[in-house]
Amino acid sequence: MTAFFALIGRDIRIALRQLSDTFIVIIFFVIAAALFPFGVGAEPNLLARMAPGILWVTALLSAMLSFDRLFQNDYEDGTLDLLVIAPQPLWMTALAKIAAHWITTGVPLLVAAPLIGVMLNLGPDGYGVLMVAMALGTAIISLTGALGAALTLGSRRSGVLLSLLVLPLVIPVLIFGAGAVEASIAGFPAAQQLLLLGGLLLACLVLCPWGCAIALKIAAE
Repeated sequence: MTAFFALIGRDIRIALRQLSDTFIVIIFFVIAAALFPFGVGAEPNLLARMAPGILWVTALLSAMLSFDRLFQNDYEDGTLDLLVIAPQPLWMTALAKIAAHWITTGVPLLVAAPLIGVMLNLGPDGYGVLMVAMALGTAIISLTGALGAALTLGSRRSGVLLSLLVLPLVIPVLIFGAGAVEASIAGFPAAQQLLLLGGLLLACLVLCPWGCAIALKIAAE
C-alpha cells in the first residue's frame, strides 16, 4: 500500500506541474456548456430541462481530453517498463494512476458542475443529487477511460481509437446520471439511478484495473 499511495502522490505532483492540462479540461467544460444556450435558445425553462443532459455530456467530452496522458508519458520515457517489472501487482499500479487521474480531473469537474448548473438554470432540488451522481460517474469515466488508454497505447491515431472505445461504454453513465438529476428535480426519488451508478462503479473497479494490467503488459512488450 505504501507503493500504491506513493504512485498516486507522484502522478498528482506531475499533474500539478502541468496545471495547464487541468485548466484546459475545465475551460472546455465551461465553454462547451455555454454554447448550448446559443444553439437552443436562452429560454430559462428550456435550459432547466436540458441542464442535466448538458452537464453530463460536456463533462464526458472534457474528461476525454485528459485520457491520453494517463500512460503515454510513462510509455515514452521507459517508466512503464519499470512499472511492469516492479514487485507491486500491475493492476494495483493501474488503479493508483486511475485514482490520481480522478483526483486531478474528476474532482475539478465535480467542483465546476454546480457553477455550470447555475448558468443553465438547474433546479435547486437537483444540486445534491448532481454532486453524488457526478462523483460516481466521473470515477466510472476515469476507470473506463484508463482501460481505453491502455488498449490504444502505442497505436497510431490512438485518440480516435480511444474515443471509439470509450464513448459507447459510458452511455449508461450518462443515462443514469442525467436521469438521477431529472428525477430529483421532478420530486421523485433518485436512489435507483444512484444505486445503478454505484453498481457500475463496483464492476469497473474490478474489471478495468485488471484489463489495464493486461493491456500495459502487451504494450511494454
